[in-house]
This record gives sequence, C-alpha cells and structure tokens, in this order.
Amino acid sequence: MPDSIHDQPGQLLFCGFEGTSLPEDLERLIAEGRIGGVVLFARNIASHSQLLELNASLHRAAPAEVPLLIAIDQEGGRVQRLREPWTQWPPMRSAGEHADLELTAEVATALARELLDVGIALDFAPCVDVDTNPDNPVIGDRSFSRDPARVAEHARCFVAAMQAAGVAACAKHFPGHGDTSSDSHFELPRLDHDLARLRDVELPPFRAAIEADVASLMTAHVSFPALDGDRPATLSRPIMAICREEMGYDGVVFSDDLEMKAVADRYSPEQLVTGALAADVDAFLVCRDASLRDQVLAQLERQPADHLAVPLRRVAELKRRYAPAGRAAIWDVAPSASPPYPAHQRLAQRLRGPRV
Repeated sequence: MPDSIHDQPGQLLFCGFEGTSLPEDLERLIAEGRIGGVVLFARNIASHSQLLELNASLHRAAPAEVPLLIAIDQEGGRVQRLREPWTQWPPMRSAGEHADLELTAEVATALARELLDVGIALDFAPCVDVDTNPDNPVIGDRSFSRDPARVAEHARCFVAAMQAAGVAACAKHFPGHGDTSSDSHFELPRLDHDLARLRDVELPPFRAAIEADVASLMTAHVSFPALDGDRPATLSRPIMAICREEMGYDGVVFSDDLEMKAVADRYSPEQLVTGALAADVDAFLVCRDASLRDQVLAQLERQPADHLAVPLRRVAELKRRYAPAGRAAIWDVAPSASPPYPAHQRLAQRLRGPRV
C-alpha cells in the first residue's frame, strides 16, 4: 500500500470518459486519489453552464492533498474541443505565417484565459512538430511551419505566454511526428531518419520549448529505427534519453493515448506501462476506454515503488504549479468572463488576416 495519498500510483494516470457528467466509477477513483487527471473531449461538452458544473464536480471529487488536473486539446484549427460559443481559433499555421511573435503570445494568453475560466489548467498544446511532409495525414496545419527555426521561435513564445497566464503547456509529439505518412491512431508510423536529421529538423522546437520551461511534453507513437529498431518512441529508452539526458528535461512526459492502434495493437497494458516507465515516461493517457483505464491502473499499482518515485515527483510538481489554478477558477473566484469573448474573436480574425 502507498505510504500516503501522494504516492498513489494512479496519480500517473490521466483518463477520458463518455458523457457530459462525471461517471460514478470515475468519481470513486478520483476521490481515492487513484486518478491524476482527466482529459476532456467535445463529447463531454454540451454548453458553458454544463461544463462549469462538470468541472466543478471533477474538482470537488479530488482530495485537497492531490488536486485534479483537468486537461484538454485546445490547439486551434482541427484540434479544439471547445467550440462555439468559445472562440474558434484558426490552426496554428496561421500564427506561424505571421512574422509577429507578439501575436502568437496574445493567442496563447487568450487560449489560457478561456480554459482557466472553466477550471482547465493543462492544455495539450502546442503541436511543435515540423510539417515537412505535405502528405502527412495527422499534423499538417497543426504545425506552426515547415521551417524548424520558425516552429522553434513560435513554440518558445507560445509556451512562455500560456504558462505565464496560468495554464500548463505540453509540447508534442516527441521526438517529432511531422514527417510521417501514416496516422498513429491507426498504425505505427516509421521514420527512417538518422540522428543528424532529427537534430537539424525535428528536435529544435522541443529544445526551444524546454528552454521556455515547458511544463510537459507528449511522446509520439512513432518508430525511429536509427535510434531503436524494436520500440516506438513512447517505449524507447534510447529515444527518450535525448529528451532526458541530452536536453536535460526533468518535467512531466505524457504518453500519447494508449488506445491508439500504433501501440494498442502491439502491446499489452502490462507491456505499455512497464515499457514506458523504463523509457522514462511519467504519465499515461487513456482517453476513452474505462476497461483499459482500469487495466493500466492495475498495472501501475503493481509496479515497485522505486519505479514510480521519480514520475510521481514530477507529476506532483506539475500539480503544485498548476492544479490550484483550475480549482480556483471554479470555486474561489468568479470566472473573469464567459463566452463569447469579443476581444478574442477579433484576435482570431487578425490571425486569419493578411500575413506579414
């Protein structure tokens, strides 16, 4: 048994769920401290008032000693879970095409404000993949640019601004998903680049995000045979060593969703948990399937305590910095505003306007 609620292995598990209200089984796990965070999707959101109540119930369920982090993918463009009446942001390619880093900072600040107003304190953004493959089915205009240097400068600016506004950012998908020709939701992409190419193209935006003190990274379920001929990045110690040892990153690394076929069709829950922990990945995403959530939780709770100590420390630090902000937005203070946000709508129009 864990010595304290802070040591619950489930603090490393972030999960999604069906419906627009908190399921009873998930509420029980949260109350026991056995879930670290919840990830919201469009299927969970019916209206502004409903989302406020849902997030209040999520925060209420969590013990005060281990507050819940509520997360979302709110990038802009194709990947934004908050739709109308919230601001509809163009894809971040629009920001990258403007030679105006202050505009990118304004966008990140506005995104953070809309999230905090509903108690969300972790955004799985920005996507810092470099869009070098026009046929890439999953990245495309989610990327700031096809130029690594431009992606890096916008990534640095976005991360700094979002986190200054009180929301944790997440740079994804390490070490790079931009040059794939297949989608890891459905199969395992393979990139046959050597390390020199990775250092020149894929890695500079991650280095920039780390230099900006990014709160978290997310792995790619992508194979890089030049570094590891057996395992995708999420399970690969040689690949993740670039992040941890070469780049010196000591923040939280999230797996991408373990339900994605790139890994789910190849590995058991036990292999996913033990392999990712061995690779120095900290936290696990299970974005929909309650059965897989429970299997991953069971595997985490079987791990030796010394395998979990560093990941638990990293997640606890992430929560210390950001989880109280989400709770405060729901309970301690009234939201600063509610959607629509006219100033943010004007900002989105500037992004759509002429590139300069």
